[in-house]
Amino acid sequence: MKKSVTIKLGLGIAAVLGLSACAGGMSGGATSGSGQSLVTQFPVETAILNIYTKSRSESLVANIGNQTATADIKVTPKGNLRFNNKTVQGAEVNTINKVNGQVTDQSVAINYFTLNPLTFYGFTDSKGQYSTATQTSAIPKMANIGASSLLIKEDVYSDNSMRKKVGTYHQSWSLSRDSNTTAWFCIDTTDNLLASQPREGTSSECYKINVRGDILASKVTLTPPSGNINNAIVFNSR
Repeated sequence: MKKSVTIKLGLGIAAVLGLSACAGGMSGGATSGSGQSLVTQFPVETAILNIYTKSRSESLVANIGNQTATADIKVTPKGNLRFNNKTVQGAEVNTINKVNGQVTDQSVAINYFTLNPLTFYGFTDSKGQYSTATQTSAIPKMANIGASSLLIKEDVYSDNSMRKKVGTYHQSWSLSRDSNTTAWFCIDTTDNLLASQPREGTSSECYKINVRGDILASKVTLTPPSGNINNAIVFNSR
């Protein structure tokens, strides 16, 4: 799954996020001291479908020093497509990155997947990159607060000839509580695992969801290769 946020700043700082990215129901739950139902499970599969496969738009913003970085992202379903000799469905992710209102990068990627069960196979993008994803676990319909799992291993190549590998990444998901009736659903991506390629740092792409799996807000955290969380860049939806 891919969503790209590329930030080029006048100070020479650069951060890159490479992510690759139904009816839901409320689970039974306890009642909190305030009398509000405490939801213990959330529809993970529906959330992923809403994030990566359905039409939506979002705008993210981060303040970095005296500069303002934004990413405007639009997801558009593309219907049935062919990818890696399979009949799949695709969703286009169009991202426009700006710093202080000036466009610094624009990219278009297509994530490829099938439904029933929801499975991701890789992506292609406007820079020519071609990825193949191996899904390491099934995506659950529902998950408990505190649950997490490795999701996919993704190999990225410079083009569709697949002769030159430029990256290998692991992506995992987790679910944490936000309120009695909302949760944060996160997709975390490791640093590039190829020793021959430059380090890129890690990313965490989080979405606030309700009991139906609707997306209420989002945030993306980019941590540099040094791993110093104090130098992380955080984008929030607006």
